[in-house]
Amino acid sequence: MQYSPAHPNDAAEIQRLFIKTFSDSEGQAEGELIGGLARDFMGGTTEDDLYCFVARENGQIVGSIFFSRITFECEIRAFILAPVAVQTGHQGKGIGQGLIQFGLDTLSKNGVDLAITYGFYSKVGFQSVTEAVVPAPIPLQHPDGWLAQPLRDDEIRPIKGKSSCVEALNKPEYW
Repeated sequence: MQYSPAHPNDAAEIQRLFIKTFSDSEGQAEGELIGGLARDFMGGTTEDDLYCFVARENGQIVGSIFFSRITFECEIRAFILAPVAVQTGHQGKGIGQGLIQFGLDTLSKNGVDLAITYGFYSKVGFQSVTEAVVPAPIPLQHPDGWLAQPLRDDEIRPIKGKSSCVEALNKPEYW
């Protein structure tokens, strides 16, 4: 498996991956919603505010993840991991975990302090946090799924003040 940053010419293939993967697991409406998020990330988020990584097998993209900037009132460099997709036939082989770890390593090397996600990724070092510790940009439907991981420190320190996310993710249906 080869992990790498995505290239701009991968955009259509990445969007199809997200549509198909989420349609297979959650239904067509969710597939279209998350595929639209992938499209909006790639088409409307500045390069400084977005990382997209892919897993390739024999030249074909079989997995992809996004990290988008979350901004706080204090000086901390943080990114949100979401969404993650691995082709249905390739799931359960550690590809998603490998891809996430590749992304986290890249962010750490690029001076990012904190990775946050809204899901269940404890296998790759994320730990549950409350919104009192790390404020979410939009009220969470499932606060128990709010997770974080320090990348340049040993602990997660409480962050005071409000947060905001990139425009593509700034919709209540994702939260």
